[in-house]
Amino acid sequence: MSRISTPANIAAAPAASRPLLEAVNKQLGLVPNLFRMVANSPAALEGYLGLSGALAKGALPAATRERIALAVAEFNGCDYCLSAHSYLGKNLAKLDELEIAANRAGGSHDARADAAVRFAVQVISQRGHVSDEEVGKVRAADYDEAQIVEIVQHVALNTWTNYINSVAQTVIDFPVVHARKAA
Repeated sequence: MSRISTPANIAAAPAASRPLLEAVNKQLGLVPNLFRMVANSPAALEGYLGLSGALAKGALPAATRERIALAVAEFNGCDYCLSAHSYLGKNLAKLDELEIAANRAGGSHDARADAAVRFAVQVISQRGHVSDEEVGKVRAADYDEAQIVEIVQHVALNTWTNYINSVAQTVIDFPVVHARKAA
């Protein structure tokens, strides 16, 4: 059971959150527990959806975004996010099981994506204090400055969802995947 209440449906959410949840339902065909739980704060839900939506229009492909989400969730030991992004990675980004495993281990079988995932892991493990060498590695993989900024922003966004789900102990509504270990 979640430590922060999860409205049972859109109608049970705060009035200011309902239009936002309707938009999620229209886009995804359902409203995952994360969104309904965050809906307790219309401002937090609006912020989360706004940043997610803006980053979806960015320069990083969906598959790379999912790879980063998997690596960050594994690093932070967030079972909810690992479950959600394993499902999304497989079904939307078309990542296979071997790739998902590599992402969870902080890498990728795709050379260019590997640089992004490894950089994301450095950003989170070093709390942003990455070396010139690490920035050089991601640049050498042909990531431009906008993409580097987006990688960092994805780390931040995914860290937030990891933390809110860990604090809330959000009930997992995807096929369950457990973190190997928390960092």
